[in-house]
Amino acid sequence: MTLAYVGLGANLGDREGTIRRAVELLGAEPGIEIVAVSALRETDPVGYADQPRFLNGATAVETELPPRELLDRLLAVERELGRVRGDGPRDGPRAIDLDLLLFGDEVVDLPGLTVPHPRLAWRRFALEPLYELDPGLRLPDGRAVEPWGVLAAQAQGEGRMTGEGRGQNDKLGPLGEGFMAGHGLQCG
Repeated sequence: MTLAYVGLGANLGDREGTIRRAVELLGAEPGIEIVAVSALRETDPVGYADQPRFLNGATAVETELPPRELLDRLLAVERELGRVRGDGPRDGPRAIDLDLLLFGDEVVDLPGLTVPHPRLAWRRFALEPLYELDPGLRLPDGRAVEPWGVLAAQAQGEGRMTGEGRGQNDKLGPLGEGFMAGHGLQCG
């Protein structure tokens, strides 16, 4: 079994309900076990700014699936919840967004799949939930997954810092104690 981390996000419709349903659907997939779910955070949009704020979080999953098959399952859950990829502007509004952020300590570079997620180091909305789930988590290259340290090191090393993650991020609390307890899960 491999421990993988999936980013969760939504900014259309019932954001929390859709994220909750996505986690339920993932947990029902053969070969995927939900280990923990972070709190959700309300965050400013990144890239395409003219859209509603997002709810973002992450889930830790244990899986026997290879990375490509896990991604295929994530995309299938997105489709089931109404997401049409390629419809609308890049980084635009979406009912659900499931990103494979980390897959154990593996580095994956395949057409349509890069792990760790290629923009992870600049996305505080993804780093914060990862840090919450495991404060000792490290990227495959050894860098700590710590929202401020990774961002600072990446910005310094690349000589740039995007606006990603610099907006107001309001922690909204866990997905719901009843949901978590009902599924035997821990929160952060």
